[in-house]
Amino acid sequence: MRILVFGAGSLGTLIGGLLSTTHDVTLVGRDPHASQVEARGLDIVGVESAYVTPSATTTETGHTADLAILTVKSFDTDAATAALSQCDLGCVLSLQNGLTEELLADRLDVPVLAGTATYGARLTQPGRVECTGVGRIVLGALDGGTDPLAERVGKAFRDVNLNTLVATDMPRRRWEKLAVNAGINAVTALARVENGALASGDAGTIAHGAARETARIARLEGVHLPNRVARGAIDRVIDKTAANRSSMLQDIEDGKRTEVDFINGAVVEYARKYDFEVPTNETLAALLRAWEAGQGLR
Repeated sequence: MRILVFGAGSLGTLIGGLLSTTHDVTLVGRDPHASQVEARGLDIVGVESAYVTPSATTTETGHTADLAILTVKSFDTDAATAALSQCDLGCVLSLQNGLTEELLADRLDVPVLAGTATYGARLTQPGRVECTGVGRIVLGALDGGTDPLAERVGKAFRDVNLNTLVATDMPRRRWEKLAVNAGINAVTALARVENGALASGDAGTIAHGAARETARIARLEGVHLPNRVARGAIDRVIDKTAANRSSMLQDIEDGKRTEVDFINGAVVEYARKYDFEVPTNETLAALLRAWEAGQGLR
């Protein structure tokens, strides 16, 4: 399969690099990382390890691929869709944080698959990515149900031994992902701790509170996501990725803008539609936005 990974940061580079052991993969990223991979290949280290040689470029348009995997930050989705519209693609799979798939489906004239990924990844230097934890990729039709295209993409992932599930209930899983991100990402970023630190104590209580609020909004949106399911998802991710540093924590450590507007901020925006209070998500969003403002990122 010809695969384009659009947004080859930590996660995109790891997933794309592993896919390139069998498939024809092009990474679209930034220099010096893209140039290093193109010239000298990619070292994958950590829990998963390999040396691979995918193509890599900073050019965003003009590509042809059976599948584009979108892994850009949520706030770059507008720019990404503009670039992808100038490519010849069979379908697009989003592995982004936040609920971005509707925007992709609205602006791209190709099938859009929804997805989640809990693999831990960190770019340690140009041309080198560390796999900090083996998670799972879940993908499927945006509106749920069976989908032959999703099955084909899932097989491509499983062909390289990526832990992958093709699911028929992606509407629920998308909101479950948002609940997990709202709890884990924001709290670990503010507390400057690894995921495992949320397994107990006050920080874990706050994470569960953010997840419960998100589950409530999901139900108001017509998606069946019980509180216990959202809490259970938080606990599973914490347990399986205890040593991981969340993407939002990595952003703060690197002095970069976070995806708070598309995670906790999104929960707050959805809640306003129903005049429903989500104080935990409001507080987490306000604190992260204050940090961004102090860093000149807003």
